[in-house]
Amino acid sequence: MQPRNMSMSGVVDLAAVKAAGEAKQKAERVRAEAARTGGGVTPGRLIFNVDEAGFQQDVLQRSTEVPVVIDFWAEWCEPCKQLGPVLERLATEYAGRFVLAKIDVDANQMLFQQFGVQGIPAVFAVIAGQPVPLFQGAAPEAQIRQVLDQLIQAAEQQFGIVGTPVEPGAEADADEQVEQAVPESPRDIALAAAHQALDAGDLSGAVRAYQNVLADDPADEEARLGLAQAQLLERVQGVDAAQVRKAAAESPADVKAQIAAADLDLVGGHVEDAFGRLVEAVRRTAGEDRNAARVHLLSLFDVIGGEDPRVVAARGALARVLF
Repeated sequence: MQPRNMSMSGVVDLAAVKAAGEAKQKAERVRAEAARTGGGVTPGRLIFNVDEAGFQQDVLQRSTEVPVVIDFWAEWCEPCKQLGPVLERLATEYAGRFVLAKIDVDANQMLFQQFGVQGIPAVFAVIAGQPVPLFQGAAPEAQIRQVLDQLIQAAEQQFGIVGTPVEPGAEADADEQVEQAVPESPRDIALAAAHQALDAGDLSGAVRAYQNVLADDPADEEARLGLAQAQLLERVQGVDAAQVRKAAAESPADVKAQIAAADLDLVGGHVEDAFGRLVEAVRRTAGEDRNAARVHLLSLFDVIGGEDPRVVAARGALARVLF
């Protein structure tokens, strides 16, 4: 999740959103190519054993194309014998939306320790090389399904990883799948132009391009995040950072000064400082000033993304000073 331009490191998730779209297109191409060549995820490849030697290829590399669920188990573990068959059945039922890697902890102590497993059975996932703890113990099937559905949704929405659905016994027209795999929609073309403008430093052009996408679809998350980032970078472009910070320090009640400093905080990667500064401005002020600080804080939430824990914490802090 590396943002672009003007030292935005650690702040904006737009690059990840963009990468997600690109990854999804890549995954669709992989899916179509697999259908054409007979490769990809097939029923026989949905469930497999993994050891330390094959972990890099079988789990980490594979997790860039499909969510990999890991079942840590042992022969002597009775709850493992209850959970294992459920996971295997669900892996077959979900037909390629995730794959199941089974790791015998007795034979793979290093993996057991690296994942920080406290007890077995334990179920983790790996998405785009990133480990995600799911649950421990022989959970009820309904709960497992809910966890898997959330995992699959997160893999697609955050990383663009869509898996390779399998329909055993169904013969698809490979040429048709390849042709339909990655449609070049007007939205895709417009977003590509917006990303290119942002990468090139044409901030006003990026703003207009993202606004054009949102005019057609106000709910487009990638465009919304892109617009928020482009507008932020446009606001701080060419400002005297030292002067802005000096003004904010000397005038804590000056909402405009605090807003300008908060923008610099965010661009510099000091997310909590930016949010805290504006929450404090809301607390100190009233009327139009208070509303200006509040609205600007909400706009900065858009830069980071509503599900980021820093945004969640700041929303709570804002609610406390407002109510």
